[in-house]
Amino acid sequence: MLERIGKIAAHRARTVLVTSLLLLIAAAVAGFGAFGVLKGEGFDDPASESYKADQLIEQTFGQSPSLVVEVRARGQSVDDPAVVDAGRRLTTALGGAEDFKGAISYWSTGAPALKSEDGTKALVIAQTDEDVSELPQSVRDAIAADLAPDGTISVRLGGGAALGPEVNAQVGKSLAIAEAIAVPITLILLVLAFGSVVAALVPLAIGFVAILGTFGELFVLGSITDVSIFSINLTTALGLGLAIDYGLLIVARHRELLAGGATVEEAVVRTVQTAGRTIVFSAATVAAALAVLLVFPMYFLRSFAYAGIGVVIISALGALFIAPALLAVLGPRVEAGRIRGIKGVQGAETPFWSGLARGVAKRPVLAALPVLAVLLFAASPLLGVKFGTPDERVLPKDSAMHQVGDSLREDYASNEENTLEIVITGAGANGGVAAYATEVSALPGVARVDTAAASYASGNPAGGRPNPAMARPDAQMLAVVTTVAPKSDAAQDLVRDIRAVPGAPDTRTLVGGDDAQLVDTKDAIADRIPLAAGLIALTTFILLFLFTGSIVQPLRALVLNGLSIAAAMGVTVWVFQDGHFADFLGFTPMPMDTSMTVLLFCIAFGLSMDYEVFVISRIKELHDQGYSGEEAVTHGLARTGRIVSTAAVLLAVTFVAFMTSSVSFLQLFGLGAALAILIDATLVRGILVPATMKLLGPAAWYAPKSMRQVHEKVGVSEG
Repeated sequence: MLERIGKIAAHRARTVLVTSLLLLIAAAVAGFGAFGVLKGEGFDDPASESYKADQLIEQTFGQSPSLVVEVRARGQSVDDPAVVDAGRRLTTALGGAEDFKGAISYWSTGAPALKSEDGTKALVIAQTDEDVSELPQSVRDAIAADLAPDGTISVRLGGGAALGPEVNAQVGKSLAIAEAIAVPITLILLVLAFGSVVAALVPLAIGFVAILGTFGELFVLGSITDVSIFSINLTTALGLGLAIDYGLLIVARHRELLAGGATVEEAVVRTVQTAGRTIVFSAATVAAALAVLLVFPMYFLRSFAYAGIGVVIISALGALFIAPALLAVLGPRVEAGRIRGIKGVQGAETPFWSGLARGVAKRPVLAALPVLAVLLFAASPLLGVKFGTPDERVLPKDSAMHQVGDSLREDYASNEENTLEIVITGAGANGGVAAYATEVSALPGVARVDTAAASYASGNPAGGRPNPAMARPDAQMLAVVTTVAPKSDAAQDLVRDIRAVPGAPDTRTLVGGDDAQLVDTKDAIADRIPLAAGLIALTTFILLFLFTGSIVQPLRALVLNGLSIAAAMGVTVWVFQDGHFADFLGFTPMPMDTSMTVLLFCIAFGLSMDYEVFVISRIKELHDQGYSGEEAVTHGLARTGRIVSTAAVLLAVTFVAFMTSSVSFLQLFGLGAALAILIDATLVRGILVPATMKLLGPAAWYAPKSMRQVHEKVGVSEG
């Protein structure tokens, strides 16, 4: 099959390129519509209790995310007459603004919880159907004098209704900056890596096709199901990265064959037969690692599977058809624009990697033990890892959203915006509310429970104004105001305690809110982690067995790749959870983002398997040619070490650029992915692979007789 593809690329190169161009134009036309159908949500499990509660509350009571406006009195108390007047006018104007469903404030209710403990700040809380990036113009006009720089009050926006627009805006700016940094550096490094301007264009062509093609795929999928807008980011980063990997492999093998005396057409066919086989299995392993994201219920994670699988397949097709066709058309001109003094990546052996492999083979234990010790030490912070979900703390400290969040946590007796919302439905919904609210209000960490009729605190009625909007003929809504820090262990325990309180007979009770969403998200991911890990292990084992014919090689690869990823993720925990370099990088330490950690693992595992296939393919090729185990490893690493390390550096540049972001979960992803790639391409491929292969000896290629027979029938060999 690969030989046939190679002949098509060599003998019908222009037809292949014209056909590819037409398909690319069609994909581009569709792809530009992707931005209009993709969504910015998808972090919740649709089957979870919190999601159902939030949906039911929105549908039944019309409740929606809150906009929190923190009002600061300039050098005065919020009870001063001028501030009181300004606060009341702000509350009235905001409650009557378009897309708002009303507003309450310290000045309209007199609730002490809406006033800061030092008396200089107070809150206005409004319900809105729309995300809000700034106060409506009608509100600003109504209190223009008081909002002036030298006026009575100043305001800052916070709350769930303002978080999404702020995060999306910061992510957009961060990615633009990251690409502005990464793309020029990558282009320069590509030219240096290939030693030729024209040769460097080959992987760029693959990447261009992969990115636009995947945009087209996302448009189609986004038109029929929910797909996250963040999948665009993975498409661009992974599309360029895999294009570099596959382009380096194709061009290096092509150059090696030409240097050996082959004609251009012969070199193209042979390149597709050999390097193409490696690319097919590499793409399969990366796609398999990303496909496990489909087992998770959040469409945020599933979207990365859609994008990842698409970009991997299209990159592989580009490397198998477009890159060889370009090499066939260009012929010797592929070396045009050479840089003096730079040889560029070749498929021939390099002295450094050859010497390293021989040195490790002489003393494999002595070489491997220090590396193992370093990786295990780097992974040790994982023993204390904690998981959470993003909130305003992912934004820079000077962000108004971040500052309002800090103020709510530190300056108020209770966080009025961070409430747990309970919805009670059923025939007995109206009869048992008082008893249920009384019992919930007595739980440690509960400041009060607001119902349609009254409020309850410490297991007793606490007065409060009736709120008929919280009652329906067959449903009741309760708002639980807490004294615990949002998304803390105490907050999560409180959610579980409330859910353990029995509801009245003939009722159904659902608990929602941000803390409940965190509990349910962690549970949903934890429930599916064993399945995801099992699928990754199984598919990796099958693919590497089909590739190598050995049952030992897949096990070795799983252990070593897992070790390198654990080390990289341990460092990210040490940095982003424990707070090292927080001031330098400008982030706030917080628990690891649950969804981003899962994504990081799958991406890092897929890319590490990418390099595993690159190296083991050459070792297997030499082993099949009759080289001894040690010789096959030495020569195989000598021929692939530079390719793998160069590809890793080029791809790492893309991810390191994410660390310039002002959003901490992008910084986390960038550092983790870059570390995993570099550790795998250097310490693992350079030292641990030759050391373990030496220690295993002939057993490295072992397979039971029955498995060897299976491989002979269904395995893929170079022939």
